[in-house]
Amino acid sequence: MEFIDLKAQYQALKKDIDAGIQEVLENGNYILGQPVKELEKELAEYVGVKYCATCANGTDALQIALMVLDIQKGDAVFVPSFTFYSTAEVVSLVGATPIFVDVDERTFNIDSQKLEKAVEEVIQEGKLKPKAMIPVDLFGQPANFDEITRIAKKYNLKIIEDGAQGFGGEIRKKKACSFGDISTTSFFPAKPLGCYGDGGAIFTDDEKLHELILSIRVHGKGEFKYDNVRVGLNSRLDTLQAVILLPKLRAFQEYELVNRNQFANLYTAILKDYVKIPIVSEGFLSSWAQYTILLDSQEERDFLQVKLKEAGIPSMIYYPKPLHKQVVYKDYNFNLEDLKISEELSQKVLSLPMHPYLTEETVKNICDKVIQIIGEFRNGR
Repeated sequence: MEFIDLKAQYQALKKDIDAGIQEVLENGNYILGQPVKELEKELAEYVGVKYCATCANGTDALQIALMVLDIQKGDAVFVPSFTFYSTAEVVSLVGATPIFVDVDERTFNIDSQKLEKAVEEVIQEGKLKPKAMIPVDLFGQPANFDEITRIAKKYNLKIIEDGAQGFGGEIRKKKACSFGDISTTSFFPAKPLGCYGDGGAIFTDDEKLHELILSIRVHGKGEFKYDNVRVGLNSRLDTLQAVILLPKLRAFQEYELVNRNQFANLYTAILKDYVKIPIVSEGFLSSWAQYTILLDSQEERDFLQVKLKEAGIPSMIYYPKPLHKQVVYKDYNFNLEDLKISEELSQKVLSLPMHPYLTEETVKNICDKVIQIIGEFRNGR
């Protein structure tokens, strides 16, 4: 059994993917070829924004967003502590300071009340200038952008939406990757929309920001390749990845997102009386990058994972250590008492197999095994 079955997806899309790759090999246009422009157009239309620029990976997408918004030393950027390191890493890379904020236990996304509290505390302390926030659409569900937008307007903060896991999610029919001043996503193979290597994209409705993004992703170019007007990155999407993503994007829209939600709903229906299941807020749609359950203790979680592995069922822990506990941030000492939920989640979460090519029978078998193992643990093994 695969945790994310990329092989099954390839078999379903093999004809179109192979044809696209062959065409690139024959025409020899490997970097930012015409299929890249076609992909950017389709991505922008799907998300519902004016502009999309692809890039080399999701981390570069975040860094470029920060560079475009001129985030630098002395600036505070607010990020959730329960997420992947790159969300904070890019803040440090541009010289700014990440301020970690706790998350909601059931949605796993940034806690808007604690976000506002952290912003006010940074202002009161007076050492850093609050400049931006990077809410993450964790596990497929968009963050609470109603409240996030209110807070951003109140304190004049920029929003960079980290939609690395959220592509396809919605809030009242408005798509993820459309909520920030700049929004980003990742095409890492395991993402809801993934390529066969690294890739990313940056979305905005602001033409001037888009022009800066296009410049920074190619060495800060000006009018042409050898006219360099600013410091930039080398962060271009390969044409091969674009021709892989194009049929995947169409399949994602036609049936994969629907399948993900059907399998997530089945997980929830069977497991809701045995574990804490993920909650999708009213009016929200998740793209279910992961289906993540919450156990009663770390011991129960670890016991379940070991026994699932023995039964041939893969699982993953996202994330075993919150960001404020990472060695790289060992000197971090701001609002530590407000980060307890992130610490607790890291000890109790477990993600089960999730992808569009599961079957109802497979999901039911996984659930039966989960229930059996939990029963063993709670009854003293």
